[in-house]
Amino acid sequence: MSGSETWALSATEALAKFRSKELSPVEYLSAQIGRITTADDRINAVTEVVEEAVTSAREAEAFYASATPDFLAEAADSQPLLGLPVIAKEKHAISGRALTQGLIHERDTVAGADAAVISRIRVAGGFVHARATSPELSCATITHSPMWGVTRNPWNTELSPGGSSGGSGAALAAGFGPLATASDIAGSTRLPAAFTGTVGFKAPYGRIPGLQPLAADWYRGDGPMARTVADTALLARVMVGVDPSDHTTIESSGFLDGFDASSAEVVDGLKGKRIALCLRLGDFPVGQDIIANTRAVASALEAAGAVVEEIELPWTAERIFETAFTHFGHLLAPAMRTSTRGHEDTLADYTLQFMADAEAVASRHTFYEGLAAEAQIQAELATAMEGFDVLLAPTSAVAGLEADSSYLDGITLDSSGVGRETSGTVPSTGVGAGGVDGEGVRLEHYWQAHMTMPFNICNRVPIVNVPSGMADCGIPTGLQVIAHPFDDRAAFDVAAAVEQLVPWTGLAPG
Repeated sequence: MSGSETWALSATEALAKFRSKELSPVEYLSAQIGRITTADDRINAVTEVVEEAVTSAREAEAFYASATPDFLAEAADSQPLLGLPVIAKEKHAISGRALTQGLIHERDTVAGADAAVISRIRVAGGFVHARATSPELSCATITHSPMWGVTRNPWNTELSPGGSSGGSGAALAAGFGPLATASDIAGSTRLPAAFTGTVGFKAPYGRIPGLQPLAADWYRGDGPMARTVADTALLARVMVGVDPSDHTTIESSGFLDGFDASSAEVVDGLKGKRIALCLRLGDFPVGQDIIANTRAVASALEAAGAVVEEIELPWTAERIFETAFTHFGHLLAPAMRTSTRGHEDTLADYTLQFMADAEAVASRHTFYEGLAAEAQIQAELATAMEGFDVLLAPTSAVAGLEADSSYLDGITLDSSGVGRETSGTVPSTGVGAGGVDGEGVRLEHYWQAHMTMPFNICNRVPIVNVPSGMADCGIPTGLQVIAHPFDDRAAFDVAAAVEQLVPWTGLAPG
């Protein structure tokens, strides 16, 4: 098997070849590392290759070489990731290795213990072979920093892979590994998945353990990314469940039991399923290419037997922003101030801007007023989804972001589908039945161009982001499959049906 074929294998495909002895974990890892060596100069998604991965791969190789069918079956249950390399977002601590979260003043900090999700990957037989870039403190939807430089989208290197899990998304799309860890407090898993043509799971709050004290923030959640729904489910099963280190975690035994993303049953199961479609989530200025791709997916589901009904939500991008940034101003900004105090001169411009923006909004609203605003949005979502199994919505109103921009002064959504940092257009709603008009629309804050934050406000809903097509600017677009609180299986079932009906490659060319 050639190296180019080997690194392109999904986790599910690689596991099958390990078990049939057609491929060894060492060969698979060598292909992944070779791919990083030859291709990462172009996109800059990897902070380091983890040398100890070779030892783990050799141990898995030895097991597979001598394992009987009974031992293989047992390992599939007890160590479902055995021999698989995983890309870890750098914020997910690895004991004995640097833990910076992209901050220059933390470059000598060494983690004393594994993050919970890393520990669970190890127990399941997987290992981290590469660590991925993110913006400072995961506080931006672009991925660049003074620490690591600019991470670029492998589909179009002028554009960003999104953020904050941009390194994970770019690395997956470039073929640096089959699985990756991510996190999501305002879209940081789903946006990179959308912009890189990969799959990302935002679990309901409490499903997957995080790091205290910010694990107590009900907007947040760690989770998996991959190139296929099956691989995303594989890693999700390993991550979920109660952890004594995180008081918010919930019992998750039986999670996704019986789920098979490749089964014909996921498409057959669409018959009679009621699916709500909301193209703008209120007044988000969605690009015409994104609208067209979203409608095409909905039409494919309808043709397979689903009942698809277009709905409206009474939201505005401004109200969602004001609500979320009240929350961030009272919780996240103080945490960021504490961790960066005395080092402000080394911080990225967007980090300083995020703290200032969040504090400004929080100064206008008390913590209680923020909770009341969240409760209203949650009630509106519950009302809109009543009688439906899932809700479909685009992941981002803008198709792409400039790779090296910080968007300190808002964003202009132009007719090319790219959100531009440069100003100069007259503020306008600019939105009609077809999405963004040719003149473009300017938003006060670039996060108002993303359609993910409402579902961190409503963070008990599970969401699987899947690709919906290609944008005019040459990168993929994403679709959020949103289920009722803690009904993860419903989101995965529809996501798998989309994958079968509207298949995608998952790998960027080049």
